[in-house]
Amino acid sequence: MSCPPRKRVILLGATGSIGSSTLKVARDLPDRIEIVGMAAARSSDELARHAAEFNCRHLCLTDPAAAQHLTSLVPSHTRVFSGHDGLTDLVRSTDADLVLVAIVGTAGLRPALAAIELGRDLAVASKEILVMAGRMVMDAARRRGVHVLPVDSEHNAIFQCVEGRPATDIKRLILTASGGPFRTWPAERIAAATPEEALRHPTWDMGRKITIDSATLFNKGLEMIEARWLFDVPMDRVDVVVHPQSIIHSMVEFTDHSILAQLSRTDMCFPIQYALTWPDRVPSSIAPLDFPALARLDFEAPRRSDFPAIDLAVRAGSEGGTLPAIFNAANEVAVAAFLDGRISFPQIWQTVARVMDQAPAGNDDSLESVIAADHHARERAARLTDSPA
Repeated sequence: MSCPPRKRVILLGATGSIGSSTLKVARDLPDRIEIVGMAAARSSDELARHAAEFNCRHLCLTDPAAAQHLTSLVPSHTRVFSGHDGLTDLVRSTDADLVLVAIVGTAGLRPALAAIELGRDLAVASKEILVMAGRMVMDAARRRGVHVLPVDSEHNAIFQCVEGRPATDIKRLILTASGGPFRTWPAERIAAATPEEALRHPTWDMGRKITIDSATLFNKGLEMIEARWLFDVPMDRVDVVVHPQSIIHSMVEFTDHSILAQLSRTDMCFPIQYALTWPDRVPSSIAPLDFPALARLDFEAPRRSDFPAIDLAVRAGSEGGTLPAIFNAANEVAVAAFLDGRISFPQIWQTVARVMDQAPAGNDDSLESVIAADHHARERAARLTDSPA
């Protein structure tokens, strides 16, 4: 049997943790994956090295000065785009089968929609795309017949369990959460948590912002909203269970009460490889699970009173409109303020709740309205976090 043609991939966010894992998968599967475009923020030297390794001739850096420096590091026939508009230009100018968006923040929205307009499949690692504009993205994907493939381990697990079954067969999506570093801490100790303590995630090695989100469980709240759109189910059918070992990545309960789960080691190369090679399954270089060595798998309910992010997410996802964008934007500003030492750990969710109360949700029927809601929410959150904690 002949090998299928290599899948041509544009990687937005090539120098982050997801980007690094994606390039590892591409190295392991050179007959399956071809990296044809890459983008990053400002790491010109690193992006030049990656471009040379993968013979990639379409690049973008959102920092214009870094992009200018990049042109001196790559062959003259390499196209180098710059600025946030350059991300969309890169997508539109590069022949590809799939665009993987792994950019933190709102910058991935426009290139994601551009990829869909061009009829290219979209692999989503950036939560903001579906949290802020889930209705818009999924409606556009359905119109163009484009597949939206989840890269997050939780949503990738659900994607594997569902395997094309209609939403009417799904009773409940069950996202698993590690519980973060404060899972067993009493409320009074959580209130005094420092950024250094919050950055010590027990099972995953991630960037600073997402690690703080895991400590507050905002990460899980964002994932609930993502799941609502990816799998076309209402928020009241999306649930969370704490699973400290992070071996079961998520589960699906069907209408007959059967539950399917996806298990693997805590390595992002697993979901990335599945998204890039779907609908095929190909061998992986990552070691399989050793069940006797696992010994046990534990589950517990999240402590919603001590970690209010889940209930705030349910509210945002249920009310819809631009409220999820407001929820996301206020959290980003509050996390940055916490990391800077300007607010306390509980003030992260207190800030988000106040912004959600103060900023009325609008319609999410255009990208402009979503971006405007995001902007106003950031302004409000910034005013609330401008004094030291």
